[in-house]
Amino acid sequence: MSEKQFKGIVPAFYACYDQEGRINKEMVRKFTRHLINAGVDGLYVGGSSGECIYQNIEARKAVLEEVMKEADNEIFIIAHVACNGVEDSKELARHAESLRVDAIAAIPPIYFKVGDEGVAKYWNDISTAAPNTDFIIYNIPQLTGVTLNRNILNRMLKNDKVVGVKNSSMATFDIYDYIEGSDGKLFVFNGPDEQLISGLAMGAVGGIGGTYGLMPELFIKLYHLFNENKITAARALQYEINNIISMACAGQGSMYAIIKAALNKKYGFNFNGVKAPLINKADSDDELVDNIVEELNQLYKKYEI
Repeated sequence: MSEKQFKGIVPAFYACYDQEGRINKEMVRKFTRHLINAGVDGLYVGGSSGECIYQNIEARKAVLEEVMKEADNEIFIIAHVACNGVEDSKELARHAESLRVDAIAAIPPIYFKVGDEGVAKYWNDISTAAPNTDFIIYNIPQLTGVTLNRNILNRMLKNDKVVGVKNSSMATFDIYDYIEGSDGKLFVFNGPDEQLISGLAMGAVGGIGGTYGLMPELFIKLYHLFNENKITAARALQYEINNIISMACAGQGSMYAIIKAALNKKYGFNFNGVKAPLINKADSDDELVDNIVEELNQLYKKYEI
């Protein structure tokens, strides 16, 4: 198992493109440094927020390589390696291990319904390709159509490289279920950003989230308020965070397009949008982006960030 302890606030890394839609390696390093300087505990690279499902293998390798160079062992790195095909997933797993990531993760196979045995075999095959690296199950049933049930969980517990679950189901009960069902062997990261406080209350060790990269300092503040037992203040901040998340989801462009535009405006970054079929920001979204940045500025001032 990694010498680093898996816990805390872990942004799901955003895809960084140049104007031609290729991976912008300089921007990958710049954004990695930005998040490290903000005080995050780790990064989750190549997941949903990284638009992995729409990228080829070489692009995904390039992103992870640049993140690892910049992070240089300052924080823990979890590499999401799942692809539609198991062989491609295994190739990414081997690549991630060669870079000495702290853990790999994978969603279940999607499209065809392969059953509990097929899901477990898929994950175990991926894990076998990186035999010296911890494995984290990624449960996001609302997008994959597959739920991590007790039958699959029991099969995966036979693999001693399985150490945790990234749980993005909306039911916080699932966090308890995976901790209890593994007799405490597995840690669980909360997935839904809008209910981080609830996930922590149910026993999550921290959160991995798609909007953390927009406002990492606010999620870090929330995490510390909860751990200091300042629950009323933590809940108030969760509500303020949720307002920004709602704003980011209110544009014509996809949430990630809006988030990237807000980061460009606030910090002078150059994310250059999202990969099709995700929808880029429309001109009519500019006012929304301005409002998000203004709201962030006010909250950062309020919390003295």
